[in-house]
Amino acid sequence: MGETSEQDERRRRLAAWHASGRILWRGHADRPVGEQLAALAADASSVYDLDEWADVYGNGVVAELENRVAALLGFPAAAFFPTGTMAQQVALRCWAGRTGNATVALHPMAHPEVHEGGALSVVSGLRTIHPTSEPRLPTAEEIEATDEPFGTLMLELPLRDAGFVLPTWDELVAVVAAARERDAVVHFDGARLWESVTHFGRPLEEIAGLADSVYVSFYKSLGAMSGAMLVGSSTLVEEARVWRHRYGGQVFQQYPAALSALLGLERELPRLPSYVAHARVVAAALAEELAEPSRGSGAGSGAGSGAVSAAPWFRVHPQQPHTHQFQVWLPYDARVLNEAAVRQAEETGVSLFRRWFDSGSGPPGVSVTEVTVAEAGLEWTADDVRQAVGEFMTRVKAEAEAAAEARDRPAD
Repeated sequence: MGETSEQDERRRRLAAWHASGRILWRGHADRPVGEQLAALAADASSVYDLDEWADVYGNGVVAELENRVAALLGFPAAAFFPTGTMAQQVALRCWAGRTGNATVALHPMAHPEVHEGGALSVVSGLRTIHPTSEPRLPTAEEIEATDEPFGTLMLELPLRDAGFVLPTWDELVAVVAAARERDAVVHFDGARLWESVTHFGRPLEEIAGLADSVYVSFYKSLGAMSGAMLVGSSTLVEEARVWRHRYGGQVFQQYPAALSALLGLERELPRLPSYVAHARVVAAALAEELAEPSRGSGAGSGAGSGAVSAAPWFRVHPQQPHTHQFQVWLPYDARVLNEAAVRQAEETGVSLFRRWFDSGSGPPGVSVTEVTVAEAGLEWTADDVRQAVGEFMTRVKAEAEAAAEARDRPAD
């Protein structure tokens, strides 16, 4: 029998998550096409008059979305983009032309450096420098000490690959001021800016207002189908629209994405603070159970099942999440953890973890996953989390033992 393909594994994961009665987060893409279409058709009339004509090249419902987001973030204008990658390339390219400096200062773990195939240099002719390589945003002192000029400072808020981490409000204000002292403009990669309000203790408009331009995503936290928005001055957005056309982003009709974004603003945005608060409950319970010495039964370890939940080593990062997302690290191969996670969902109807990945930056055999807490996760108590962790670790140990036996088995 041939190896299971990645597509087969994906279908298995999606089926397990879809059937789970208890899950921390349900992604928009976790539902079959028919369910997604039916939900959009049923709900869209609550945010837009469906008797209006469909959009054509950015008018209608797309323009309505642009106006709403510009007002929400406190900027004069906004332009809708099909992807955040395109929105940020356009923004940074516009700023390079305006400042006369094509160098962008950003973190080496920022999205354009890790997840866009070198697009800033290959497609947009920009050059990047890194004020720090620490797994956090740069400080004002690091910006001041950067040994060459740059036209734009790009800050990813939160810094996803470092654990969805944010600076303090005072640190953010200081680093923006330091960039301005160097005659640089400031652009926020705010793909997940929506959920940063709790950590900063400031309204969205005040946070976004620190920057000269901001990009936000609609599908990452708001549950929309796709799409991104770039906000800035009227002249910047006018120029961005020209570059959007040149980059192939002038899409004929985008009403499904725009309608789902309006629904996200209406429904998910007000709930994000509750997700952040509960993520802290979930993270604390995870850490407590993973640190618990081996025990055979009891609340939190799979009562009555003989579950043993202690991990030989783990990290929940940050210990108190800055947003409704955080990382968990365990010293097992990603294949072992993924099999344990999907089996738990299939056998118990409980989806605790989604996908695990080899850490890449750590020693071999250490893996990391991202945990998201959203509406479905609000139902979980701390005891629910502890019990799910116990059941998960029981399966991890069994999978690890089976993998070790298979490696040690003599070849035929």
